[in-house]
Formats: sequence, C-alpha cells, structure tokens
Amino acid sequence: MTLPSPLVPPARVLLGPGPSDVAPSVSRALAAPTVGHLDPYFLGVMDEVRAMLREVFGTKNVLTMPMSGTGSAGMETLFVNLVEPGDRVLVGIHGVFGGRMAEVARRCGAEVVTVNVPWGQPLDVEKMREAAKGQSFDVVAMVHAETSTGVLTPLAPFRALADELGAMLLVDAVTSLGGVSIGVDEHGVDGIYSGTQKCLSCPPGLAPVSLSERAWTKLKNRKTKPQSWYLDLELIGSYWGSERAYHHTAPINMLYGIHEALRLALEEGLPARFERHVRHAKALTAGLEALGLELPVPEASRLPPLTLVAIPEGIEDAPVRKALLERYGIEIGGGLGDFKGRAWRIGLMGTGSTPRNVLLCLGALHETLAGMGWKAKGDPIAAAAAVLG
Repeated sequence: MTLPSPLVPPARVLLGPGPSDVAPSVSRALAAPTVGHLDPYFLGVMDEVRAMLREVFGTKNVLTMPMSGTGSAGMETLFVNLVEPGDRVLVGIHGVFGGRMAEVARRCGAEVVTVNVPWGQPLDVEKMREAAKGQSFDVVAMVHAETSTGVLTPLAPFRALADELGAMLLVDAVTSLGGVSIGVDEHGVDGIYSGTQKCLSCPPGLAPVSLSERAWTKLKNRKTKPQSWYLDLELIGSYWGSERAYHHTAPINMLYGIHEALRLALEEGLPARFERHVRHAKALTAGLEALGLELPVPEASRLPPLTLVAIPEGIEDAPVRKALLERYGIEIGGGLGDFKGRAWRIGLMGTGSTPRNVLLCLGALHETLAGMGWKAKGDPIAAAAAVLG
C-alpha cells in the first residue's frame, strides 16, 4: 500500500452540539509524556481528577470518576449497574437522549414506562406523575440538558417525584456539566453521567459519572452481576479507590486532558463560568432574533450552552451548514429527530463560549443567508453587541 501522508486536520471553529473547541492548555496536557497506569505520579493525577470532578458536579459522593468511553458509555454505566432484570423504570422523553435511556433500560431487562412531551419543551413532571399513578418504580430517569433540542429541565421536581415513588433519580448531564449549575447533592441525584467534549472543552473519550450512597447500596446488593464486565463499577471502583486493583489500562493522556479541563473550570470559578455561558447565549439569541430567525424553545427553558434555531422558510439546511464550514471554517449542527431538516443547533460551550464566537457566527450566518435571499429584520451584530456591552 502507499503510505498515507501525516494527518493535517483543518482548523475549525466548533459551534455545533459537540465536540467543542479544545482549550490550548488541554491540548498541551494531552501531549504530555505517557506514564504507566499504576505509576505513583498518575495515581496522584487520578486523585486530583476525582476531587475536582466532585466540585464541578457539586457532590461529595465517594464513587465519582470518569469512565473510559464517551458520554454514551456513561449512560450504559449507570443503567447496567443500577438496573436489574424486572426493575421498573420511568423515563421522561423530550428528545433523542431520553429515548436512548429507555432503550438501554430495556436492554438491561427492565420494565420501562415512557412519558413523551413535544420536542423543544421541558419534561412535564405532572405527566410523569400521572403515568406513574398507582405503580411502583425503582428508577426515574431524565435528561437535564437535552442535546437534541437545547432544552434545560429543572431537577428539583423530579427528585420530589422519585421520592414519592421510592425510586432512584438518574440524570443525563452530558451538555450541562461545566456549563450549567447541576448541584448533584443539592438536588438528591442518585446517578449522573456526562461527557468531556461539551462544556469541559476536552476531546471526547471520557464519561464522568457519580453515584450517591443510596445508588452504591443498590449496586452492592444486586441479585445478579452487572451485564457488562467492563463497566462494572464495583470492579472499576477498586481501581479508583485505595486498593488500586487493576481493571483495565486507563487512558492516561485523556485523564491528563480532563485534569486540565477541570482545573480551568475551577480556576475561572463555577459561578463566573455559568454566568459567562448565560451572557453569551443571550447575545447570540438577540442576534438571531435580529436576523428574523425563530427560536423554538421557550426562553425560560433554553439551555445556555446550546441554542436551537428554526430554519426559515425557503432556506435549505445542508447548503447553509456547508457554506459556513467551507467559507468560514465554522461548524454548526443540524437537527435530530423531530427537528431533522427543520432546525440548527448552535453551541457556545466551554472554551468556545466567547464574544468573538458569538459575533463570528452571527456575521457568517447573516452573510450566508443574505446570499440565499433571506432579508434580516435588523442588525444581528449590533443586537449581540448591545447585550455584550
């Protein structure tokens, strides 16, 4: 065979639903010398990662760690460890990822009851309460930040529902960790998972998870072993705990990367980081509205790191995204499921949540749409700049 040339990836501005732009210092950390997964230096890195991850999750949970795998591995981890055959699981679905939760629960042998609400709306706790009436459940599962729609659903009402049902609360926080306050302990979350490639601005490859004491007790008292050996938290917990029992070779350099990503988040300060995401999202939406574009998600339910934008009548999805990528090096995301071909998803996550990216995206989108015959209502740059001050 002919030997391929060395890789030279194009420089992109990643403003889609993920991955987000990687912080330069995270890239440098990834390139640091690899050591062994039981090297004393690396064991110290693991301890620091776990401590920082607890801070960002807002928890004191002992069983808090990044799993080797993407965010979907985090989802599998929670369900294969905490759901046994015959368990009853209540799942709220308002996008792609609630549906995936339900599918994984079924594959674990659970009896699954789903409650669907229109895409673009937050989960309705009263509909779930009605669906659960007169029944018992072991798990209530929900998506905190739905990546397919840009909807943020409050956690507190679902903790109350889980309490009424005597159930554990399992949460998808893939697009909220590091960009939105979660408060795992404050909201009584029993199991939560996320990914590194969204608001932490680290490449995909790790899935942070955290389990409450109640969830850990459930895991310890299982009647059967988890169906996945690789994701068995009792086994992996022994590696992350004081025993340092070998389980698998950890992705050393990825853990360097999340170490730096978490350090940056805490150095900035979580309240300041969350406020930054809100401020830039407001600037973006002001500019989009000046362009005359509709935002399907009600303002009170919008997820600051990810904005859903309706594609205007007469404009095609793919040509716009192609033009943004080829002319400006900007990636935005297309719609999924109910919004496929009907909406774009624009992410301002972690390192990518900056005034520069807000204005760059709006300017490029304005010029692209104008070239396709779309007439803006106003000046998107001026509207965004007014919010940015």
